[in-house]
Amino acid sequence: MTEDDPSVVEEVAQQPSRNHSTIEGALGDAVGVGIDIVGIEAFAEQLDEPGTRFAQAFTPGERRAARAGSGSEAESLAARWAAKEAVIKAWSSTCFGHSEVIDPEHVDLREIEVRTDAWGRPAIRLHGEIAESMAGYTVLLSLTHDSSADAAAAFVVLQERRPA
Repeated sequence: MTEDDPSVVEEVAQQPSRNHSTIEGALGDAVGVGIDIVGIEAFAEQLDEPGTRFAQAFTPGERRAARAGSGSEAESLAARWAAKEAVIKAWSSTCFGHSEVIDPEHVDLREIEVRTDAWGRPAIRLHGEIAESMAGYTVLLSLTHDSSADAAAAFVVLQERRPA
C-alpha cells in the first residue's frame, strides 16, 4: 500500500476541534484506549530477520519517514509498531463482551499506517477491512521513543464520531 492507495476506505485520523473548553469536552466521546511499549534494541534485531512479522508490517511511506526522521530508523519503526498494537488494543476494547469483527491476530498491519504532518505530529490512517470496521471512530495518537531507555511507546484514544 502506498500513501496514494485508492483502496483507502476512509482517513480515520481526523483531528479533534481545538474549541473544546474542558477535558470532558475533548475526551467525553472516548470509547477505547490502547497503549504499547516496545524494546528498541530487541525490535531492531528482529526487524532485519527474514520471515518475521515485522518485515511486512510497514508501508513504504512509513519506512521512508522512519529513515528521514530525527531518531534512528529502528526507533521510529518501533514507535510505529507500538502505535499499530495500541490501535488494535483500543479497537478491541470497544468489543468487550462481544466477538471481534476481525480477529486482531489476522489484521494486516500495513492497514494501520502511521503518518506525520509537516511538523512531525503523528496520526493514524486506516485502510481496508480495519478502516471499514473502525469507520465510526476518530483515532488520537501520541508516540515517544528514547534510545537511552531502550523504549518506544504509543498511546491511542478512540473517540466515537459525532454526526456533523
